[in-house]
Amino acid sequence: MGLITTIIVGLIVGALARFVMPGEQKMGWILTGLLGIGGSLLAGFVGQALGWYRVGQPAGWIASVLGAVVLLFVVQKMRGSGSSNP
Repeated sequence: MGLITTIIVGLIVGALARFVMPGEQKMGWILTGLLGIGGSLLAGFVGQALGWYRVGQPAGWIASVLGAVVLLFVVQKMRGSGSSNP
């Protein structure tokens, strides 16, 4: 049951990150879920290591979305789609 919950949370967080990030992100629902899971892991590790919040606090959701936005930004820059092409 934990894996299914992780996938669902990843999809929600990834979708929120794609909604918040300006521009068009060309990725399907699988990559959106992986983006959300990666963002949650990134934000969870950093936020808890720095003592900003504990597991289960609402700040974790906010941090997860911010982590996914950061990951999405990095992926866009690596793909080169973040530059302006005439």
